[in-house]
Amino acid sequence: MFWLALLISGLLSYLFLIKLPRRMSLLKKLARVNGPPSLPLLGNSLDLSVHKRDVLSVIGRFFNAYGPRFKMFVGLQPYVILANAADTEKILSSQSQIEKSSDYDSLQEWLGLGLLTSTGEKWFRRRKQLTPAFHFKILEDFLHVFNEQCSIFTKVLSKHLGEQPFDVFSVITLCTLDIICETAMGKRVSAQQKTDSEYVKAIYRISELVQYRQLRPWLHPELIWKLSPTGKETRESLKILHGFTDLVIKDRKLERIEMKKHTTGVDKSHEGSRKPQAFLDLLLDAQLTDPTLTDEHVREETDTFMFEGHDTTSAAVSWTTFLLALHPEHQQRVQSELDDIFIDNPERKVKMTDLPRMKYLECCIKEGLRLFPSAPFIGRKLRKDVELDDGVILPSGITVWIYFYFLHRDPNIFPDPEKFDPMRFTREENHGRHAFSYLPFSAGPRNCIGQKFAMMEEKVLLATIFRRFSLQAAERLEDVNVLCDVITRPENGLHITLKRRYV
Repeated sequence: MFWLALLISGLLSYLFLIKLPRRMSLLKKLARVNGPPSLPLLGNSLDLSVHKRDVLSVIGRFFNAYGPRFKMFVGLQPYVILANAADTEKILSSQSQIEKSSDYDSLQEWLGLGLLTSTGEKWFRRRKQLTPAFHFKILEDFLHVFNEQCSIFTKVLSKHLGEQPFDVFSVITLCTLDIICETAMGKRVSAQQKTDSEYVKAIYRISELVQYRQLRPWLHPELIWKLSPTGKETRESLKILHGFTDLVIKDRKLERIEMKKHTTGVDKSHEGSRKPQAFLDLLLDAQLTDPTLTDEHVREETDTFMFEGHDTTSAAVSWTTFLLALHPEHQQRVQSELDDIFIDNPERKVKMTDLPRMKYLECCIKEGLRLFPSAPFIGRKLRKDVELDDGVILPSGITVWIYFYFLHRDPNIFPDPEKFDPMRFTREENHGRHAFSYLPFSAGPRNCIGQKFAMMEEKVLLATIFRRFSLQAAERLEDVNVLCDVITRPENGLHITLKRRYV
């Protein structure tokens, strides 16, 4: 009895002398941040227990009621939601506030502690190792992959010619999957031709399962998740995905050993057929000098490239394609620009020198990303207090969500924010705009490492579509349900019709 009484006394002392004062201090600091009323223990969980197609409207309603900064509680955990440039700059420009929120934990089964999910010294070291992967010369090598896969993409699109609407989102997604597999791993999966591939099916399914768990708090505890049917299905998908990546790493190591034999020995016959480096090669190069970089770590980063370089790019290209299909005046201007660039040969491959000339197309991509940023929001777990410009203090320990979807719709920065207007991104219109008012690739130390790669790929894909085809939307934008998932995606695809521009 004595030990039980001592344990209870210690627990009560901890709660009342340490935990409760900390909680009261945190709530006092948050008192100046408005927000919707919350329930005891549940917080605002019931407000958020809606279908994922309704999440954006719920968050939008809160922004309308409380301004571009509000607080809410998910259970007992306090969140501050931001959609203004000044507050966003305070968080994202910080060198210390780099820890992702717990919302990313559900990705760790798949991606481990790679560049997206890690923090602290591990993140800094890995970021430094991976930055050379996006050097101009390496990106130039990837252009060959873009062109080759876009040649297949053109044939796939040609099958949809006519008045019958089809979902362009799913077609584009398969092309971007082919591109990222070859550039990240140096491996062809032929997703555009073999849609029944086990790996292709697994990569689609794992994204759905991650989102399924995120929206169901009762599945967050690890034990419950492992015992659930969806947890079991996740492990089966991961077995396929991790097994595929492990095999690619093993095969690539053997290839590199053979290549080294040919380049260091007498036989020089293979020198002219050097295989272009994939991201995986850079990691294997780093592994030679960094003994802490295990094969498991290499797999983490390779899988992270697969995740971040696939869905995000396909979403950006798909939304821009659909918006141009809705606005023939902007589509015609893009086509005129492409006709001028490819006047020598409309069917030739895209060259690096073509990309800077696609100025209006770039404006369209940027405007598409303004309206539908690939990542609708990001989360940060604050490790230090943050004082905002008006003196409000965001306390350490809370989670901050920055909603790019609403940040990009600030009418003070972007008048008539729902209108598709690529001219917003001309040099003249950009001048003087707050640097943190438009963040399709995030900003600060944890900005997207692959943004140049993404913009390059998006230009090549969109140039492939619009130099050859004219598009018409088969549905209105207001009839498209927008899902606030890991990426900003349409619930039921984006439907268009297609006709050839020239024979």
